[in-house]
Amino acid sequence: MRLTPLRLATVLIVCVGLALAALAGSLFVGAVDIDLAEGWRALFHAELREGNVSYQILIAQRLPRGLLGFLVGLGLGVAGAALQAILRNPLADPYVLGISTGSALGAVLAMTLGLSFGLGPFRAVEIFALIGAGLVMLLLYRLARRRREFSMNALLLCGVTIALVGSSGILLMRYLAEPQLLVIMDRWMMGGLAIVGYDELAGLFPLLLPGVLLILWMSGALNQLSVGEELAMGRGVDVESTQRWVFAAASLVTAAVVAMAGPIGFVGLIVPHAVRGVVGPDHRLLVPASGLVAGAFLVFCDSLARTVLSPTELPVGVVTSLLGGPVFVYLLLRRSG
Repeated sequence: MRLTPLRLATVLIVCVGLALAALAGSLFVGAVDIDLAEGWRALFHAELREGNVSYQILIAQRLPRGLLGFLVGLGLGVAGAALQAILRNPLADPYVLGISTGSALGAVLAMTLGLSFGLGPFRAVEIFALIGAGLVMLLLYRLARRRREFSMNALLLCGVTIALVGSSGILLMRYLAEPQLLVIMDRWMMGGLAIVGYDELAGLFPLLLPGVLLILWMSGALNQLSVGEELAMGRGVDVESTQRWVFAAASLVTAAVVAMAGPIGFVGLIVPHAVRGVVGPDHRLLVPASGLVAGAFLVFCDSLARTVLSPTELPVGVVTSLLGGPVFVYLLLRRSG
């Protein structure tokens, strides 16, 4: 189906509406009942804020948590759609390359060492998670280079190998860590969006925004790459450069969201795959739609995590895995059949 301005605008408006509905719904969800109207009034009248519990919970906890969930989902959705294009595999996702494992290994190392320093909005755990993801990105790129060609098959094999080695490193860190740290490690490994205030959001933007914008900018070239490298070269696409830049952008986005929220699986796999079935394979529409729907999906999963065992909260990564695991198996069996 040809992409027209009307179709582009219609799909994006629907996706934005879905994301706004998920964000609005998340404001009503929590262990404590609050007066939303009272909280919003205090937002515009400073004299009503002092001692206003509804305002504090709404503005300092639920709203930033919802926004973080949307941004993390947005990044995973965009990165997943891009990686599925350059790998020409609709079952690929940002975690198949081992970047999340490297990030998790860095975070667990910081916890094992008991590091507590900070740099701007980032804590030591987040800084080490970013470093771990960055090292994996560089290692993947170097190992996947074969002569002057950027080998996608080599990239996948290296990613799987690095993920296995990284998982072994995490087990070693757990073995060496103090017993009281094991619970903290396990909680981080399950993924979470619980934040207070907007410092984490401010730290996420400088890493997330450039990667997302670059992928959106190159979405036209992704259309050509998704049908084959030789055909793309014949149509004037610099295949190696496009693969390199899209891979770097997707890796940066994945590293940023994992460092901030921990490993949250399946979002970057099932959402782009499902959105492709609705809007078609044109990446000029598929990439932004996947990001918006993935953001809404993760906010919904977080709302579910806060209510299904209320007042106890589940880590959002557990919910996405419970929902995404069966879907992944279904897609895999369907693809094999």
